[in-house]
Amino acid sequence: MSSLVMYRNGAVYSPADPFATAMLVDGDTVAWVGQEAAASGLLDDSMEVVDLEGALVAPAFFDSHVHLTETGAALASMDLTGAGSVAEVLDAVSGRAAESTGAVTGAGWDQSAWPDGRVPSADELEAAGGGRDVYLTRIDVHSGLVNASLARRLELDGVDGWDGVGTVVREAHARVREAVLDFSDAARREHQLRALRHLASTGHAGVAEMAAPHIGTRRDVEVLTGLLDDEGQDHPAVHIYWAETASTADEARRLADGFGQGRLSGLGGDLNIDGSLGSRTAYLREPYADDAGNRGTLFLDEEGVAAHVAACSEAGIQAAFHVIGDAGVDTAVAGFRLAADRVGLSTVQAGRHRLEHVEIVDQPAVDAFLEFGITVSLQPAFDAYWGGPAGQYEQRLGPERSARMNEVGRFLAAGVPVCLGSDTPVTAASPWAAVRACLEHNTPAARVSARAAFLAHTRAGHRAVGAANPLAGQLAPGSEATFAVWAASELAIQTPDARVSSWSTDARAGTPMLPVLEAELPTCLRTVRAGRVIFERA
Repeated sequence: MSSLVMYRNGAVYSPADPFATAMLVDGDTVAWVGQEAAASGLLDDSMEVVDLEGALVAPAFFDSHVHLTETGAALASMDLTGAGSVAEVLDAVSGRAAESTGAVTGAGWDQSAWPDGRVPSADELEAAGGGRDVYLTRIDVHSGLVNASLARRLELDGVDGWDGVGTVVREAHARVREAVLDFSDAARREHQLRALRHLASTGHAGVAEMAAPHIGTRRDVEVLTGLLDDEGQDHPAVHIYWAETASTADEARRLADGFGQGRLSGLGGDLNIDGSLGSRTAYLREPYADDAGNRGTLFLDEEGVAAHVAACSEAGIQAAFHVIGDAGVDTAVAGFRLAADRVGLSTVQAGRHRLEHVEIVDQPAVDAFLEFGITVSLQPAFDAYWGGPAGQYEQRLGPERSARMNEVGRFLAAGVPVCLGSDTPVTAASPWAAVRACLEHNTPAARVSARAAFLAHTRAGHRAVGAANPLAGQLAPGSEATFAVWAASELAIQTPDARVSSWSTDARAGTPMLPVLEAELPTCLRTVRAGRVIFERA
């Protein structure tokens, strides 16, 4: 195959030419971007020609928050995202138990829209599973359901997070995961490969893996680094974060080099300050609307945050934290302020630290993010899944608080760096759905244009992990040839305000166009990383 590939007769999303229809790739580099007439003049017999047949070539997506082993396992286990009641869950468990051996696992259930909001009990799961181990992960992966015999075998009585009925959170949930998800190395590797292939098929050529002891153990990372060595570049690039705290710079360096020098992109990611709203463990200033007296759980206090930020800042390592509730964000901000007092504000700012999720914030928090140079990693699908009237967020928080969540527009308007992801398997790795969620956010003031969301889901992801190449996530002469090809019915410039969309075809705008994101989202035809095809639709 020639190292020169001409893609032509389509549309190319490029800042070099907003009306480009062709692109020449030389090995791993974009050599030229332009229009059809010029492409004909460049063609020679040394080139492979790809007729796009009207398809769109655009920078590949970067998912800024994934869990590879869990995603692969979820793809291979029961998908409970469509279950609408206790009865449907129990039927699914019975069916899986009848046709397979070993533990019955499933993922994705969400009782917030079920008729009575009740979840299956341990005894009901025992009967449905025929005595086999049953573990069903809630969609947010912060809680789960187990059957009675598994609860007895793991001696959950008296363990923090076991409700005695069937639901596990916190310590009890971690104990169940450690027992049931004790994968062999071969199984871990297969799950990771399955997840990477799936991500490539959805137009991703880069991901940030958020590994943590309470999610998948160190062995997950060790197997993953071996897989990355063996597979070369035939999969999306993986930037690994490991969620373990450090108290000194030397300890931070030791942890960062524990998987091999240069292997980790940062210490943190799902380093939990608090939990999740779905499982009522996100840490709130005021109690949950549907659980009076409960303000959630604080897993890491401000002193713990400060020590980790200071240690990582001095060591030149990026720190990252999982935080969702407003009181959890208060804790994060207080911790960063303490760290700045200890090692200096400029040292903290130079760390390019990041916060994951940050669903409930106020203006003082946004101002603090700017002060400390923090990047926020958001998941727009959270609002699409759980926002709006009568949604899970309104159930948990009431209408006033739930209307001030996942505000992508607030961060971007303030100048806070934003990168986007899915938190797969929590939500589907569907990047165009994430862009659409930004356009159609349930809170109008939080909406942003399709272009702003697209850049946050491509270029910004590379910047958030510290990509050295300033052209990463773009298609222009000299940039890495990392892109996806999409079948899309119509292209336009889309803004949250329909009154200004009429200029979308005006040549003076000089803005490349993106797919119109209606009910049917674009289909990925090909994904290319550094000139290598990592996915091709049959």
